[in-house]
Amino acid sequence: MKPNEIRNLDIDEINEEVAKRREELLDLRFQAAVGQASNPKRIRTAKREIARLLTVAKELGESR
Repeated sequence: MKPNEIRNLDIDEINEEVAKRREELLDLRFQAAVGQASNPKRIRTAKREIARLLTVAKELGESR
C-alpha cells in the first residue's frame, strides 16, 4: 500500500490495516520458524507496511 493510498484512509481504517498486518506478520514468523515459509521476503515487506501505516497515522494525528 502506497503512502498516498494510506492518506486517503481515516484513522480507524489505518488502525484496522495495522492490526491485519501485525497478525499476518505473526503468522509469517511462525511459518519461518517451522520452516514452512513460502515467501520469506514477505516478512520484510509486512514490517515496512506496518511502519508506513504508523508513520502516516502519526502525521494525520498531528495535523488534526
